[in-house]
Amino acid sequence: MSEPTQKRATVYFDPSLHRALRLKAAETDRSISDLVNEAVKEALAEDAADAIR
Repeated sequence: MSEPTQKRATVYFDPSLHRALRLKAAETDRSISDLVNEAVKEALAEDAADAIR
């Protein structure tokens, strides 16, 4: 059996942050998962860049 390409995780957001994510997702025609994945990737890339400096 092959491993799924995505993993599921439960994340609890502050209600105001969740509302902002829902609005941004609707405005950009993307899912909350897409937005969160992109934000986490960017944050990890910044951390990696900072570690090199």
